[in-house]
Amino acid sequence: MKAVALLVAAGSGERLGASRPKAFVVLAGRPMLEWSLDALRAAGLDDVVVALPDGETGYAGVRGGATRSESVRRALAAAPPSEAVVVHDAARPLVWPELFGEALRALDGADAAVAAAQVTDTVKEAGEDHAVVATLDRRRLWAIQTPQAFRRDALERALDVDDGTLAAATDDAWLVERAGGKVVVVPSTPANFKITTPHDLQVAELLLSSRSSG
Repeated sequence: MKAVALLVAAGSGERLGASRPKAFVVLAGRPMLEWSLDALRAAGLDDVVVALPDGETGYAGVRGGATRSESVRRALAAAPPSEAVVVHDAARPLVWPELFGEALRALDGADAAVAAAQVTDTVKEAGEDHAVVATLDRRRLWAIQTPQAFRRDALERALDVDDGTLAAATDDAWLVERAGGKVVVVPSTPANFKITTPHDLQVAELLLSSRSSG
């Protein structure tokens, strides 16, 4: 199945406390997004469209939107023809190349396949008053990550919604679910974490520096 990749790199990085957009913060000697670009190329995904923040240049891409899924919609519109699409967040620079292939293979019989780590902590549901109303069965709970792979026609249909619905989407797979598509999880590990805070950045720096020296 011919696939293209969309790298979402338009986030502001406000919670990271950085002076520039998150994907361009230097991590282990390189802009953060370059770690994901290397992993995509190592996976054989050479057609990559990057959703860029305002003011950043130097990469083949398009301007990102006001929301994450708007950025995906813009990048998809600029992507060359394909049967499948892989979406990855530049804020997950520790992704390993094999995970892209695993997600694409899982599209056999599904409209979308999402990398996810099974939840290991006990998870409780609480109301606004902080009173616990339920303890959820963690055996059925998965923490969703990227990459997320899609049949292109399914993703295009899912993204064909109003801006309010796009803004409500925390990931593109939810839009596919909403449109009635079948979404499956691809087992991953917590090592493929998203960089959000300065602590995350420090951990990733140590891990990537160790990987490079090894």
